[in-house]
This record gives sequence, structure tokens and C-alpha cells, in this order.
Amino acid sequence: MSKRLGKGLDALIPSLSVQEDDKVIEIPLNQLRANPYQPRKSFDEEAIRELAESIRQHGVIQPIIVRSVLKGYEIIAGERRFRASQFCGNTTIPAVVRTFSDQQVMEIALIENLQRENLNAMEVAVAYQGLMDQFQLTQEELSLKVGKSRSHIANFLRLLSLPDEVKEYVSRGTLSMGHARALVGLKDPGKIKQLAKQCIDHEWSVRELEDAVQQLDRNKQEKQKTVSKKRDPYIDEVEESLRSRYKTTVKIKSSNKEKGKIEINFYSKEDLQRLLDMLN
Repeated sequence: MSKRLGKGLDALIPSLSVQEDDKVIEIPLNQLRANPYQPRKSFDEEAIRELAESIRQHGVIQPIIVRSVLKGYEIIAGERRFRASQFCGNTTIPAVVRTFSDQQVMEIALIENLQRENLNAMEVAVAYQGLMDQFQLTQEELSLKVGKSRSHIANFLRLLSLPDEVKEYVSRGTLSMGHARALVGLKDPGKIKQLAKQCIDHEWSVRELEDAVQQLDRNKQEKQKTVSKKRDPYIDEVEESLRSRYKTTVKIKSSNKEKGKIEINFYSKEDLQRLLDMLN
């Protein structure tokens, strides 16, 4: 399969193109079922109505591609034409029957939608993960199959770690892919949801959200510095004394005012024996 998506879906997957000598049959709509691997979860109703009107006037110009399954046929390419035909009251649709494996069907559904930019960012992420799980693919193998870079695949997969509430924002288009990428680096789900809500309320650009995330990181670092500065001066004094005595790195870590631990570093077996002799 080609590494690039620039030539069009038929060039990328020749078996989806209808040839003059192909046998086109009329299949009853009630014998067809949607592709179970279809990553697109929602269809533009207005676009379906417009296509239905075109079909009402001119018929289905391009046959859909199907495969034979138990109790009928499964749509491989052409679900919009199928839905539009249902909408305008048709009972049959022209189709060409092909033979495809489950993996090919899943890949075709994903690539077709990527090619036509019909998927939102979360649908792409879920589809990528589904392909990897279903067929035990690595990110590198998946990148070759769908004609995208490995970093592109990784960026989408990272979106799956976002809280469900934020995933829903991305699915609806309330937050863009750029916004989601700015948030995904944060570890705290609460902070992610908080910033996502602020971003929506204040209509932040991606750059403004990135600045807010960076400010959050700076605040966290300042807080950590402040906490470290509050250490008991006596602990610092004892730590320095032990370093001087044992001629090595010594750290005193106190969990509270009464308890803690002393770490003494050694750098070779001889160094360890030297320290043991001194401690004994």
C-alpha cells in the first residue's frame, strides 16, 4: 500500500475502483449492513439530504463496493450513497461484490475517511488504536499502512489518555486537535479539565492555551522550590557534616520532623568497604 495519500483513494486501493467489465448488480437495501469497522460515528444529515436529492434526479452514478457475508452484504465503500438511497426511498442500489479480509475492510474504512477528511480527531485516534489492537500492529507498521508518519500516529494516540469530558469536547469540535495536544502533556486530569473549560469559556487560541499550560508548569516549579527552601537548617548542617566526614555524597530525606532516612553514596566496591569500615 502506498505511503502517500495524495493520488486519491482509487489509486491507493485499486480494488475499490469500478472497471467497465465489472459485474454490477442491484442489491436490496435491506440486505446491506454498514461496515462494522467504520470509524466515522456521525454523518452530516444535510450532506446526506443533498446527495439523496441528486440520487432522486440522476440515480446512483457510482456503484458501491460490498463483500458477501452471512445473511447479506457488508458495505466496504459507499455508505453515504447507501444512506442517501434509503433517505430518498429507493429499495435497491447498484453494487460490485469484492472479496476482502477483515483487516483490509478496517484499513479501507479508515483510509477512505482520512482521505476525505471526514473524521474528527478522536475518531481518528480510536480508529488507529482499533487497528493496532485488532491486528497487533506497531505504530510503525500502522504508519506505513495509512500513509502517515509515526509521529502523526503517536500524536493522535496520546489523545486517548485525555479525560472523557475533554475527549467529548474534541469529538464535538469544541476543542481542536491543537488544543488537545496542548493539554495532553499535563498529568493531572483535574487540571486538564479545568484548563479545557477555561479555554472554551474564554475562546482561547491554541497559543493562548499553550501559554496557560506553561504558566501552570512554572507555578508548579516555583511551589516545589518554595517547599525545598523551607527545609530545617539543622538538617542541612548535619548533611554537610556527614559529607565532610565520609568524603562522599550524603543526603538526608525527612518525611516529617521526627522521621527520615540517610542516603550515603558509594562508587566502587573499594569505596563501599571504606565506608563500612568507617561506620563500624
